[in-house]
Amino acid sequence: MSGIAGWFAFGSGTGHPRSTLDAMTATLTGAVAAEGRTWPAGGTALAGPPGGLAEDQGSGRPPAAGQADPPRAAVAFDGVLYGAETLRAELAGRGHRFHGGTDAETVLHAYLEWGADCAARLDGVFAFAVWDARRQRLLLVRDRLGVRPLHYARLDGAVYFASEPKALLVESMVEPVLDAEGLRELFTQAKTPGASIFRGINEVRPGHVLDVGPGGAAERAYWTLRAQPHTDDLDTTVATVHALLADSVARAVTGGAAPCSLLSGGLDSGAVTALAARALESEGALRTATATFVGYSENFRPDNVRATPDAPYAAEVARHIGSDHTDVVLGTADLLDRRLREAALRAQDRPTPFAEMDVAGLLIFQAARERSAVALSGEAADEIFGGFNWMHQPDLTGAEQFPWVAYEHSHEASRRGLGLGLFDRGLLQKLELAAYGADQYRQAVAEVPRLAGESAQERRMREICHFHVLRWLPRLLDRDDRLSRAAGLEVRMPFCDYRLVEYLFNVPWSMKTFDGREKSVLRAAVGELLPRSVVERRKSPFPVNQDPAYSHILRRELARLLDDTDSPVLPLLDPPAARAAAAEARSGAHWLSRMNIEMVLQLHSWLTTYGIRLAL
Repeated sequence: MSGIAGWFAFGSGTGHPRSTLDAMTATLTGAVAAEGRTWPAGGTALAGPPGGLAEDQGSGRPPAAGQADPPRAAVAFDGVLYGAETLRAELAGRGHRFHGGTDAETVLHAYLEWGADCAARLDGVFAFAVWDARRQRLLLVRDRLGVRPLHYARLDGAVYFASEPKALLVESMVEPVLDAEGLRELFTQAKTPGASIFRGINEVRPGHVLDVGPGGAAERAYWTLRAQPHTDDLDTTVATVHALLADSVARAVTGGAAPCSLLSGGLDSGAVTALAARALESEGALRTATATFVGYSENFRPDNVRATPDAPYAAEVARHIGSDHTDVVLGTADLLDRRLREAALRAQDRPTPFAEMDVAGLLIFQAARERSAVALSGEAADEIFGGFNWMHQPDLTGAEQFPWVAYEHSHEASRRGLGLGLFDRGLLQKLELAAYGADQYRQAVAEVPRLAGESAQERRMREICHFHVLRWLPRLLDRDDRLSRAAGLEVRMPFCDYRLVEYLFNVPWSMKTFDGREKSVLRAAVGELLPRSVVERRKSPFPVNQDPAYSHILRRELARLLDDTDSPVLPLLDPPAARAAAAEARSGAHWLSRMNIEMVLQLHSWLTTYGIRLAL
């Protein structure tokens, strides 16, 4: 669970000792004792989790312990491959010999057979690095949807890489600097593919290969969403979706420990859970877990996006399928635990306005880890089936911006931007966030593939779905991966199966909403597996704490921060707005307003903990 790290020095670049590699891996979230190698004279280094390193000496034999000679090629791999046995059989038929059968070894032999084109032959979630000593090249590869993170920096004739940016900050390899571009990326609720908030650090884009050597670097896509005519009728479409999802779930639960399914009581997690229960029917009851808060169901108050509490519906699903179910009941004290808040922040390497949900997510992952090493999640269903409410409001989908941004701006509490209500207006104007967002939006529109003959409505909704897969979903996947790693848990997301994503991308919007509701095709595909109340339930996002004491304590923390003249976040704030928020007399606060305080507190902690230098 420790991810990968390493470097490749070329040209005039110099290497580093093994201790530097150890320092990099030690910073990674959920770090375990990593496997690491350096060759020669520290000019190249690769490290990965146990079983995540593979070398080829060209002799057909695995390297001896302490092997001094550099290999022809070596791989550091993080993730999981699906269908690896079939791939190994194909490679064996081409003369390859396997000694351990690990995923890393499989990737190594796939590279030796097909070169960089091997990426398109792999199915799974992964990030890996290949050092090719013959070509003096380093290859960095990331899975199609970017479930596994992978960052890199080019410095002084070398390229450094790691699953997380914090590993690139050790021993002053990269100075932790937040400049205006990084702050724009931090403050904007849309992911710029390849961008990082740290100056000098980039991400390998999902579905891309980065090929780096003395002559430079070239990044190319090995997977993209393509526009194709959808010729299946409704019944065939529903049956195909069911088959693809069932197969994805079956692969996610095959081998290893029986998983725990994260059950929200909604259609998405319910579908995954019910299909998993069927796949594991001969192996005993599936474990399920639901996050809720003390007194949440009994004292629930609907808000603008949550009409019902999760726990009663989750319990109904659990009874329906006969799972071994537990409610993970969280209290205000849990969400305010300083240790947990710091752990959630450090896992993500960035502040967010969602600190409350981040800590709750970390706690539910920890609870799931007590039941299994693997958990199933319903993440990504809304993006590919069209489940978000802003996808169904013409005034939002018709706006010349991302629809979720238009949704944010429709609420007074987030009109400056989500979590930005307490920041200096002059700073926000200097950052030109509106222009930055508009540029992001134009780039996103230009990337959408077109299909001849589509109506204006279908073309627009194709754009909306494309935005959600490439600009919205990556933030959620990164969050889930980081927080689950911090809990020592591997989260698998069957809706992220690229075959399912490709198929749904080309299902017309009129078919996706054939009954006039959101996620019509998914409801039809899995409806017979779930209680009718769950099938018909309106979407409800992750719950938020409704205890008034939570807002009160946040305001008290903000007041304490404002009195700290050494706080690095103070120059970025609007003092009157921040003081007014800290002195708010009401017993509660809207959850969107609460995010303004959360973002300030998080940014203060991040700037302090990481020793960030502001260069604005």
